[in-house]
Amino acid sequence: MLGSTSLPLKRFIFSRSLSSKAILPDFKTISQGSKYSPDFKQYLRMPNGNTGSFFHDVPLGLNTENSTVNMVVEIPRWSNAKFEISKETKLNPIIQDTKKGKLRFVNNIFPFKGYMHNYGAIPQTWEDPTTEEFEGLGLKGDNDPLDCCEIGSKVLNMGDIKKVKILGSLGLIDDGELDWKIIVIDIRDPIADKINTLVDVDKNMPNLLHHTREWFRNYKVPQGKPKNEFAFNENYLDVKETISIIQKCNHSWNKLISGKGLNSFKAKPETQRTSDNTKEMDNIQPSSPVPAETKIWHYV
Repeated sequence: MLGSTSLPLKRFIFSRSLSSKAILPDFKTISQGSKYSPDFKQYLRMPNGNTGSFFHDVPLGLNTENSTVNMVVEIPRWSNAKFEISKETKLNPIIQDTKKGKLRFVNNIFPFKGYMHNYGAIPQTWEDPTTEEFEGLGLKGDNDPLDCCEIGSKVLNMGDIKKVKILGSLGLIDDGELDWKIIVIDIRDPIADKINTLVDVDKNMPNLLHHTREWFRNYKVPQGKPKNEFAFNENYLDVKETISIIQKCNHSWNKLISGKGLNSFKAKPETQRTSDNTKEMDNIQPSSPVPAETKIWHYV
């Protein structure tokens, strides 16, 4: 189902500074520790050599005229390790998520290997867990940047920063929180010129949207958890509605950075940004082994 929700979406209007057409700066990365181990960190290196935050120092880059925004790649397609921008660590490096002290790897759900898209986050956005995101849903945000799924033909790299075209969004409900999945495509992908809406996705990539929803519905089932549910009658929202969501979450990010009204919120993410005193050094070690479980298919 593509569709559109009948629930009202509030429109948020900001200054034209949100609609930047500037070319992305020359960002690089700094890697430390052993990949697939608890000590691994990948930091953002700013163009001036200082260390920055993937969460706060990469510009949003939202252009409402051509429906583009910036994306930080956390997880390359077909990989299993759940890497993410750390909310708890200063300067918000990319680390591997843990649960109950154990590193997290997603299971392979037949016929997919790991994540079926290049998975990442939209910088300078925050899904606010202190307020209900949409009237009538009774759901708050998940305290993270907006997630996005890049559906292009290339396998991207962790730490890549891409200008992507906004195509739509899916409202996943995860542990009682609203966890948006923004559907995007790299503007330099060979097929990007043909893909401007979810209708174009269905035409040029048959069944991809269906399988995306089913993957998110089922990916926790091999761990013994129930299937996930979705808001808005499981419909994807269109480009216009998705841009409104991004604008709203950028507004929430500004609230996070300012700290106003968040004094009683105990799980506030780290908000330190780049400065002349922020310099991390490369110290990458050989990768650690991955669990044998990452080579097994599960049938759901």
